[in-house]
Formats: sequence, structure tokens, C-alpha cells
Amino acid sequence: MAGKLNDSDMDQLEQWIGSGPKTFTLLYSITRDGCDATTFHQKCDAQGPTVTVLYNPQGSVYGGYAGESWKQSGNYTDDKDAFLYQLKFSGTDRKTKFPVVSSGHGLCCKVAYGPTFGGGHNLYTFSNTVTLSNGVFPLNGCVRFGDSCYQMTGVSSKVSSWPDINNDTMNVSELEVYKVADGQRKMVLPKPWTRTPELNEKFLREVTEEMENMSPVIETLNAYRILLLGPVGSGKSSFCNTVTSVFRGRITQRAICGSGDRSTTTLYQPYNIRTKKGADLKMLICDTRGLEDNTGIGPIDVNFLVDGHVPDMYEFNPEIPIDISDPEFQLKPDLSQKVHCVAFTLDAASLDDIPSNVMAKIRDFRKICTRKQIPQAILLTKIDTVDKTVDESVKQVYYSSKIYDVVQKASKLIGLPENHVLPVKNYNREMILDDDVNILALLALRQLAYFAEDHLENVQMKQSRSVRRLQTANPITGNRTGPGDLESASETI
Repeated sequence: MAGKLNDSDMDQLEQWIGSGPKTFTLLYSITRDGCDATTFHQKCDAQGPTVTVLYNPQGSVYGGYAGESWKQSGNYTDDKDAFLYQLKFSGTDRKTKFPVVSSGHGLCCKVAYGPTFGGGHNLYTFSNTVTLSNGVFPLNGCVRFGDSCYQMTGVSSKVSSWPDINNDTMNVSELEVYKVADGQRKMVLPKPWTRTPELNEKFLREVTEEMENMSPVIETLNAYRILLLGPVGSGKSSFCNTVTSVFRGRITQRAICGSGDRSTTTLYQPYNIRTKKGADLKMLICDTRGLEDNTGIGPIDVNFLVDGHVPDMYEFNPEIPIDISDPEFQLKPDLSQKVHCVAFTLDAASLDDIPSNVMAKIRDFRKICTRKQIPQAILLTKIDTVDKTVDESVKQVYYSSKIYDVVQKASKLIGLPENHVLPVKNYNREMILDDDVNILALLALRQLAYFAEDHLENVQMKQSRSVRRLQTANPITGNRTGPGDLESASETI
């Protein structure tokens, strides 16, 4: 049994402990071992530093770190390194550390007690034995001020509890104790978190050839149009450069990249993808201005973008959205000017740092695309900054538990299935191409093309249905529709 504590939470605890990389080994779990003080001491005494984690049905996660060993002395243990913490409250991340301020009463080591912190006590988990009832363990301890040995600032309190930590209940679905030791955690899973082909040169050639031969299902359409949307610095322009590099056989710099609070990209710029032989792929990767907190493109711009009303190379005004009175506004765009797939580009290392206004924009954009039945995906960039193992070898991405944690987080953040989250590493410091980087870029690009193809098949079906309907005689007049009407029906889809 591995335990419920995930890698991102271990990273946070490691940071709070503050003495280098740590490993976490599950010693005790009340769902596995029973909620019993004797069992707790048998499994956890004399183990050195430990972390206790409580999970409740409301989605709150909290606990305490003991820098000294648990024992059955019947006394308090002086622990200057101890702290209490919360990781989640009601299902939402709320990462807060509450340091010890009176270390002489840091731990309470009584025979009949489970993990207990502080004089009074601040976190008293349970005593003796607690049995499972209606799917929860109703712990007989408490979370309270008492003689506060821990600095519990920033949370609301009642006389005997902190409702902002435990939802004013000691019912828990799980309680775990982990041994904490110095060392680098192994982040490589025994098998990939998603099914993938063998990532090698043969596969790279096969995917490259497939992409070069791919063409839209609607024969009159020259290219799939894939729109990139994302916060400033998320890697949209870098992804454009990465995919153009893969097919040119050298590092390219067609899209201008940079760093800062404002977007380097100001235009709606589609990039063709040219092969070594000089032919273009049947797809356009469309870069846009980065999403900013209070300025930049908004729902009105995106609504017109996906419908094809914004011309190529249009320069966005960060203060004023495009409207129908703009001389460049395309009143009657055809299908080639419309967007066939949208990719939200997110920095894997900065999901928690996306400003709330920007996140609200992304959710609005998603609603617009969903209403228009335009498929969407997430390009998860900068994965090499999340996991050192992946930085050393990009092909380890599907074996990385850290990357999988971020994939799950991005999926929930945007509201798309996990198989719509496409991890990539962009070229940013390399001078020559890397097959593993190329494969990830091609896997992502191919999936975006597949989504665009599915969308166009739906469009084609709608066109056929409209044509059949217009060819049918009007039941009132008996008149059949003429060729001009049929042409008009196709253009409006």
C-alpha cells in the first residue's frame, strides 16, 4: 500500500521541513491497520521524524510533522522542528504551515493516544480504539486552541476547534503516518500512466510520415487551423517554433519568444509547417497574444477568432476588442478561415500561479468553443521543469508520477479529459534537435490534427444534411431549392 499522499504534497512538506530532499514511507494507516493507539505505537515508535496526515469526507487534508520519534513515555517531548499544517480545505488547495512556538510541549507521547501535538492539545487525533461507522472513523480527539503551542494564525476558531481546518468535524476517511528520511524520492512509475507506443527512431519516422501525408477530410479545405490560447509565457510561440523545427530538421525561430509580464506576441499569426523537401503540411498553427490579467484578448476576440472573422496577421488592441466596424473584420469567412481545434497552452510548473482573471477568461473561452462544438485540448509545456528525471530524459514523461499529477491537475482545472492533456517540451536552450523532444511534439500535434479532423467530419455531415434538406420540395409551395441556395447553405455551416 503506497498511501494517499501525492508527490506535490510531499514536495510541499519537504519544502516546509527545509533540510533537503526527503523520502516518505507509509508506516501506519487506519483503513489498513485499524484505528488503535497500541497499533499506532507498535508501527510508529522509534522511527525518527514522521508526518501525520488526516483526510476528511469534506475534502480537507491536514496534519502535523514530528521531528522527534514517537514513544510511550507518558510525557511531552520537546520538538523544535515540529509543525502543524493544512494542504487542502473542502477540496481546494490551501497550503499553510503552523510552526511550533512552545517546543517543550511539541508532542504528547501517551500510551493510549494516537499522534498528538501540543499542550492542551492543538491536534489530538484519537485515544484507545475507534471503529469504522457509516464509512468514516469518528475520531474521539479534537483540533483546538487549548494552550496554543503552535502559531495558528489566519484561521477562524471556535472554543474548541478550528473549523477552517477540519470543517468542525473529527470524522475522517483516512489517517496515515509516514516515516520521513533524507534521500531523493523515486518519481518513476513501474509502468506508464497512459498507454504509449515505444518511443524510438522508428516511431518518430512513422509519425513524421503520417503527418506529412495527412490532409483534411473536406477536399476543398487546404489545411487544418489549430488555435493556441494561453497565459503570457506559457509557451505558445515556443511550441510553434518547436513543431516547425521538427519538420525543418533544425532549430527554427519563426515566432518571437520572450519573457515578462506582457505578451511578446501581438498578432494573430498562423504558421505553416514546412518539411525538409519544401512542402507544407496541411495544417496551420495559429499563435495569438498571451492572456493577461486585466488586458489582452477577451471572450469577444475569441468568439470572432474561432468563427474566422479575424484576418491573419491582425494586430490585437490589448484595450479594445475587435468589432464588426473594424475595416479588417471579415464579414463572411469561409471554412478555411475558421478554427478547427483549440489548444489551451499551460505552463506545467505554474498551474497554481495563473491569475484568477486569466483563469476566468480561459473558462469563458472554453464555453465559447464548446457552444460552437470546436474540440479543445491542453498543451502542457515546460514539463522538464517539473521533474528532474524528465529533464534528464524526456522519454520518461509517461513514467513520471509528478507529470501525471500535473496532468490530472490541468484536466480538472480546465475541465477536459486527461487524454486531452498533451505534455510537451519546447526547444528553448538546445542548439540541435533531440528525437525525444520531437516525438512528444509530434504526438501532441497529431492529436490536435485528429481532433480537427473529427470536427470537420461533423461539419461535413451538417453540410450534407443541410443540402439534403434544401433539395427537398417546400411542402407549402412545392418549389425546390435552386443551386444558389445550396451554395449559400454550405457557406453558412
